[in-house]
Amino acid sequence: MSLPTQHQLQLRAHFERAGLQLEGVCNDLSGLGAHWRQTAALLEDLTPQEADTLGLLMPTLRARAGQTVIEQGEVGDWMLLLLEGTVDVVKRSDNGETSRLAVVKEGASIGEMSMLDSAPRYASCIAIEDVRAGILTREVITHLIHAHPAIGAKILVKLTQLLAQRLRNTSNRLVKVLQHQEPDYTPD
Repeated sequence: MSLPTQHQLQLRAHFERAGLQLEGVCNDLSGLGAHWRQTAALLEDLTPQEADTLGLLMPTLRARAGQTVIEQGEVGDWMLLLLEGTVDVVKRSDNGETSRLAVVKEGASIGEMSMLDSAPRYASCIAIEDVRAGILTREVITHLIHAHPAIGAKILVKLTQLLAQRLRNTSNRLVKVLQHQEPDYTPD
């Protein structure tokens, strides 16, 4: 076992300041079963051995119901893969109003955009029930690309697909909202 990097120590300190518990790694992702891997889009293209390799590089986070696991506006180069539990994704407006964007369950991944672009988090993610999640960092993806290129490529392709699907869904919702706001046009 190698010594933790400076980045890993900073990540641990971040989660501890937030009152979240880190414990071990996701050392048996393949043991969750084939059905679970199908539920977790991020893992669906990985073999059981590849999933386990990835899991050994992902610390495990635990949060109690009501705890915030991702805070809107914070910057982070990590994302979460929900292994257990349900999370409420909420957006706080400038005037303080909160809107629910989604409720996500085990198998979902959250926080991918900020992990990839280091921009502030767009929304907060709050545990509705107790949560266990794997933490995937940009540093780990870089390591995978060098040490396990097949796994790194599969993860990057899947992240791209997930983000493209979210963009498509958001665009469809925006079109529906705009259609309801525009007056019907009738030619003279």
